[in-house]
Amino acid sequence: MSAEILMSTNITVKPLTPFAADVDAGDLRKLTDERFAQVKHVWLEHKVVRFRGQELTNRDLVTFGRRFGEFQPNNPGTPGLVDTTAGGEKPKPRYPDPQNPEVSYVTNLKAGDRALGILGDGEVVWHTDQSSFEVTPSATILYALETPAGEGRTEFLDIEQAYAALPEALRRRAEGLELKHDDTYDSGGNRRAGYAPVTDVRTSPGAIHPLVTTHPETGRRALYLGRRPNAYLVGLSVEESEALLDQLWAHAVQERFIWRQEWQPGDVLVWDNRSVLHHRKPFDPNARRMMRRVCIKGSKPQFVPA
Repeated sequence: MSAEILMSTNITVKPLTPFAADVDAGDLRKLTDERFAQVKHVWLEHKVVRFRGQELTNRDLVTFGRRFGEFQPNNPGTPGLVDTTAGGEKPKPRYPDPQNPEVSYVTNLKAGDRALGILGDGEVVWHTDQSSFEVTPSATILYALETPAGEGRTEFLDIEQAYAALPEALRRRAEGLELKHDDTYDSGGNRRAGYAPVTDVRTSPGAIHPLVTTHPETGRRALYLGRRPNAYLVGLSVEESEALLDQLWAHAVQERFIWRQEWQPGDVLVWDNRSVLHHRKPFDPNARRMMRRVCIKGSKPQFVPA
């Protein structure tokens, strides 16, 4: 890990790993266009950037997020964000903050028996946000308000480096395949409202994307794995798909590709969903953890041959 501190005219960048960096750009509510252009450049280069000591309202978070682009809608089938209705109607979105529906709450806190947000205190498996959508997010922005000391870490995995380190024969094979990303369950293992349990990964709902993708802004390639549960490599037998996915995941989750975020209240993380996966281990259900999140709309993943 480099301890080098890079100075620009307006911001300070301290690399944490080859793919994550601390950025001091001052108060994110007061970013000039020049400073934001520098922040975006650093984000594209490092893939995960962290800003500490921020104090943001939901409206502030939305304003900051909008500078990265159009918002990606929250999945209306996510537990904690829907009210199920009688008569066979489709679930209706229920947002924690109706004035700022772009913001979702990632929390284990409850009001009585009602969850105040999503993903609780259990494990959140390695995943790319909303990879089961046809159009996937470019950026996720996560803002910490309450964090349990020493628990609830978020781990990040550099899927560009994982791709680059594949043995040549395996890399060539991966470049010719497409992966179906199951939409039935969220990354916490919760079945979304209105979905039947998966009985055959070949027919479960979800978008199909190239297994190897090309970043639309940097041109870098990545191993676009999404989530492991119920994933399926199109055109292979289930047995072949499972065996190859197990091989690729065993390669990808090596320690050398991983960095862990130790959260502090006031932290804002922005990560590139086209370049990294993330994961959270379970934590004490009696601990308090409250995060606010917005996702920025990207494009349909593509593979561009050399």
